[in-house]
Amino acid sequence: MSDDIEQAQQGMEHAHEADTAHPAHNDRGARRVAILISALAAALALAEMSEKGAQNEYLTHHIAASDAWAFYQAKVIRADLHRDQADLLDSLPNAADPEVRKRAEAARATVARLDDDEKTLGRKQLRAQAEQKERLRDEAFEHYHKYEGVVGALQITIVLASVSVVTRMRLLALAAGAIGGLAALYGLGVAYAGL
Repeated sequence: MSDDIEQAQQGMEHAHEADTAHPAHNDRGARRVAILISALAAALALAEMSEKGAQNEYLTHHIAASDAWAFYQAKVIRADLHRDQADLLDSLPNAADPEVRKRAEAARATVARLDDDEKTLGRKQLRAQAEQKERLRDEAFEHYHKYEGVVGALQITIVLASVSVVTRMRLLALAAGAIGGLAALYGLGVAYAGL
């Protein structure tokens, strides 16, 4: 971001130099380009802040999804162990013994609780939670990439506007304004869609 601000400052310095070299001829044009560069730099700063925010949101949801899937896998392992315990107890020669039956039923009840339990979050609830976090992560990643495009476009427009001052080509300044305006509007659209 500091490179972008430095780039905008250089563009404004070029506008000032052109303004002082030919004050009567370039006064209004150089000032307009300087204002354009300032507006583009402000839009760039906002786009970069949004880009970093989307990146942080992506990482937060990615970590949360990974955690939910890890808890889900732990519940799978625990449920499998209890299921195997119940099956082993059922296969014992004294499987009809009331104490053995009680332990096998307790193991099966634990399996059922690990599969679906609103209080302690069973596998069913953890899977839904992990899938939701993945959706949020993917949306944040998409926003991050869109903001990357906005930032790149705004950086290019600052360069175009700066070059227009040095070369005295109004067309470059007009292109910078048009592309910068479209990039800023697109960035606002991305921000609005993310709310």
